[in-house]
Amino acid sequence: MKVLLIKDVYKVGHAGDVKKVADGFGRNFLLAQGLAVLATPGALKQIDHIRSKASDRRAVLNNELGAISQQINGLVFNFSSRAGETGKLYGSITNQMITDALNAKLGTKIDRRQVEAEPVRTLGEHKARVRLTVDLYPEIKVVVYREGEAPASAAPVAAPTAAPVAAPAAATVAASSAAPTTPEPTA
Repeated sequence: MKVLLIKDVYKVGHAGDVKKVADGFGRNFLLAQGLAVLATPGALKQIDHIRSKASDRRAVLNNELGAISQQINGLVFNFSSRAGETGKLYGSITNQMITDALNAKLGTKIDRRQVEAEPVRTLGEHKARVRLTVDLYPEIKVVVYREGEAPASAAPVAAPTAAPVAAPAAATVAASSAAPTTPEPTA
């Protein structure tokens, strides 16, 4: 089934693209949610209009979320966890745990489905990306260390632990991500 996307759809395409999708996916999701229309000759005449509206919408969204993206980019989060002798965790650090720490630090409302990370099941440093918009993917670092030990990185890290006490102001977040070697004062 060929469809014309009306809105940006994650992992499918941008608004104004003509895509060939599975019949069930197109009929039951894209058409039902109003994300696409059938690619008929009449609908294909509106491609330029749809693309221009979508690019305007994308630009406004990128401007709004650009400041949040700059605050998120480069943040480091420390999590302590129980682990075996080989460094394998007894549990795992989930996207929900990363999202909770991120929302507590910045005071945002980011959903766990926006955090893209491989399952964190070992000690050490791991990367995660936060999908804010189609164009904005700030990257954060997740450091997992053994319970009762100090984080593995030599430099002190200005980031919350797994259970943050209070969310700092946005200016403090920008300052701590710009200079990660300065330790945060503890209260």
